[in-house]
Amino acid sequence: DFQKLEVWLGPDTSDLRMRFAINTGPVTAGVLRGDKARFQLFGNTMDICFRLEGCGETDEIHVAETTANLIKAAGLESWLTPRK
Repeated sequence: DFQKLEVWLGPDTSDLRMRFAINTGPVTAGVLRGDKARFQLFGNTMDICFRLEGCGETDEIHVAETTANLIKAAGLESWLTPRK
């Protein structure tokens, strides 16, 4: 519920939008240390995913071609919608 989320996040957050990207492929994982240690993934697979997310439409899930091909191979092509 967006109203509860706005109360929790603070004022002027009701217009919060999200963009998602999914890619498939090899990655390198590591823990970055600093003020807060965090787990992060690196590599070309992640670079493509970040580019997809960065130029994607809000409130949509963007899927890389490699992932789309796996979805099609699994017989789930109906899950995919061509880009606008």
